[in-house]
Amino acid sequence: MKVIKEHIKTGKFKPFYLLYGEEDYLKRLYLKRLTSAILGDSDGMNYSLFEGRDIDPVMISEAASVLPFFADRRLIVVKNSGLFKTSSDLAELLDGMPDTTVIIFVEDEVDKRNKLYKLVKEQGTISEMNALDDNNLKLFAASLLEKEGKKITQSAASLIVEKCGSDMLAIQNEAEKLISYTLGRDIVTDSDVEAVITGQITGKLFNMIDAIGLKQKSQALELYYDLITLKEKPMTILYMVVRHMNLILQAKDLLERGKRADEIARLTGVQPFVAGKCISQSRNFTGDQLMQAIETGAELEEQIKTGRIAEKIGVEMLIITLSSK
Repeated sequence: MKVIKEHIKTGKFKPFYLLYGEEDYLKRLYLKRLTSAILGDSDGMNYSLFEGRDIDPVMISEAASVLPFFADRRLIVVKNSGLFKTSSDLAELLDGMPDTTVIIFVEDEVDKRNKLYKLVKEQGTISEMNALDDNNLKLFAASLLEKEGKKITQSAASLIVEKCGSDMLAIQNEAEKLISYTLGRDIVTDSDVEAVITGQITGKLFNMIDAIGLKQKSQALELYYDLITLKEKPMTILYMVVRHMNLILQAKDLLERGKRADEIARLTGVQPFVAGKCISQSRNFTGDQLMQAIETGAELEEQIKTGRIAEKIGVEMLIITLSSK
């Protein structure tokens, strides 16, 4: 991302950009920034968009060969094409493309052995945009509020992340609500976050983990489907489940070493209510079960990213596995 920022700053662009990964917010943000910097005040005559898995590579190459009309550059955006996961002639078709054309590819997944991937790596810039860790998510939330002249306590920032998960778009939406809710005040507190953010996702996640630990498979699956209905992505749910299982494992280990609940909250870096829930849920699992759950989740993530299993079905299978007696 630093390289892309530098290109935008200097106005010197590569012929190809590939933005890929699971974090839609970052992909949208950098696509928007690149589009604005590349086209400037140019109108839509110098812009082409191709989207979906039925794109004809020849159409992309034909659009790429057109010279810009009363402008310095022509921009082509290709979204969710799957061309980095399948075999096509696009890499060869783009050979000799005019240096006035810039193509931005936006994808969820790629195969680094793919010819098109190798072309973009050789001649362009590739940026993998995945979910941020908790510390960076908290900084992101704080930065959104800071733009509006507001500060947030560390515990309140942690609470936002606990309630929204790793979804940056959700954090942005909730930050906008907090800005309006705290009109006339400079500091955003825990009570503000509790009042504004419903916490539906976090609450259902806690209940789903409870159901898994109690081997209530039907209840666990029902809560999973509820999370999907709330527009939570299966990959985000997988991240949250694995992260939460890891927290339960840490809480269990610290509890067995004689640590108090407040010490466990401090050592694991979570809110006291989250630590309390993890301590309670740790009684439903053995240490080996938790380790196995974390390992299985990591294996599933790799299978989903390499296209060996569909994410929604894969996470469903994980929940069935963990909650079966």
